[in-house]
Amino acid sequence: MKDIRTELTAAPQIVTGYVGGRFESDTGEAIDVTDPATGTAIGLLRESDADQVDRAVAAARAAFPEWSRTTVAERQKALMAIHDAILENADELARLETLNTGIPLTQTSAMHIPRAAQNFRFFAEFINQDSGEVFTQEPGYMSFVTHEPLGVCALIGPWNMPLGLTAMKMAGALAFGNTCVVKPSEITPLTLARLFAILDARGVLPRGVANLVNGRGHVTGSALSGHPDIDMVSFTGGTETGARILTALAPGIKLGAMELGGKSPSIVFADADLERAIDGAMLGSFMNNGQMYLAGSRIFVQRAVAEPFIEAFVRRTRALRVGDPFDPVTEVGPMINEAQLQRVERFVASGLSEGAELVAGGARHDGPSGGFYVQPTAMIAGSNALAVCQQEIFAPFATLQVFDDEEEVIARANDSVFGLVGYVWTQDLERALRLSRALATGTVLVNTPILRDLRTGFGGVRQSGLGREGAKGSRAMFTEMKSTIVALERPRLPRIGLGDAA
Repeated sequence: MKDIRTELTAAPQIVTGYVGGRFESDTGEAIDVTDPATGTAIGLLRESDADQVDRAVAAARAAFPEWSRTTVAERQKALMAIHDAILENADELARLETLNTGIPLTQTSAMHIPRAAQNFRFFAEFINQDSGEVFTQEPGYMSFVTHEPLGVCALIGPWNMPLGLTAMKMAGALAFGNTCVVKPSEITPLTLARLFAILDARGVLPRGVANLVNGRGHVTGSALSGHPDIDMVSFTGGTETGARILTALAPGIKLGAMELGGKSPSIVFADADLERAIDGAMLGSFMNNGQMYLAGSRIFVQRAVAEPFIEAFVRRTRALRVGDPFDPVTEVGPMINEAQLQRVERFVASGLSEGAELVAGGARHDGPSGGFYVQPTAMIAGSNALAVCQQEIFAPFATLQVFDDEEEVIARANDSVFGLVGYVWTQDLERALRLSRALATGTVLVNTPILRDLRTGFGGVRQSGLGREGAKGSRAMFTEMKSTIVALERPRLPRIGLGDAA
């Protein structure tokens, strides 16, 4: 573990912008990039100021006419080249992702990096099978629908799964003929910077088609989302930041696609396969260090099985192996930074003050090498109104509530400003379908933990976001629908403006 970290940090990680096909020496403020497992700086990010953002947008605008006219086959070739480049450098990218995020290497190597590659493969395949629509119901006319690229897309990624989730945006935008300016989180820029370097060395994309800027939201993010020459922003992150981006887009009537926060319910009925439901609830609460927008950490358990479920869940939560993310036995790594660690502490105090029972964790964890470690935490809540049940904590922190019947749990599950995912554990097919209709969420997962099928749309309702990613959802996000109506015969037209000649 020490050798891996030493190897990765032997040369300083310097992150700069990539504009118009070349890396620039940014002139903005220098920001430390930190290893959350040790709390030490492992690199330096040079922040992109408004001037560099302007150059990046201009480069993307200049490249758009030619890229938007490329054939499907040409775009497929480019997307598959990116897919191959990611897989060929998977070990390095997984290690960088773990170094920068603190997410266990077992997860970044098995899920994050393969997922990033699969995003590009999926959209390469999708655009080859995608089709428009033709309507002939109107006598004498044929109407057809095409989907035209938007133009320059600003793609702003999150820090909790920086390569995988930002790759989804890049793949969708490029597949449909757009150019882009990518901004990863300033907290976790390493894997995106490395990917751009790999693609640059291979000459995968024409100059200006994909550009990279780096920096904080109030500096680089604001300059990008408020730029007059972008056509849309696709953002994954917190709800408050999403609202600010939408405000910036409003004067230009620009499109904003938002994948925002969540407080997803995980509902366990008495007839569920209890062992699988416990397995799913553990993954939904603690995978990715609990830092997931689609975490199913608001757990509702039917009274008849509440005692054995809660006993097993608490026992396993206490037994989770917290440690160095490069250690193959580690199940939960550190929080991303001190601020997230303090956030957990505040919510534990809030829960206790509101009457919740702390049954696991709730304090800092003495990590193996310093860093921002917290004990995986669980609280039993007597009411869904508690702050720990209403606000997104973004940590290995689960709340448990007991319910009696279906009508009650639907009402409590929907009692939230969020609506990203709902998890249902039952062997009753009719009940599962009723819950699917009743839950106010963008996705419902039945008898399975976290899964994203790229053929379907993923996104939220309410304050969990706008728009959908994946297949037709991304097509709607990154294209404009155009209708063309053709007269098949000479229609009789009223003749006006002829004066006396009429």
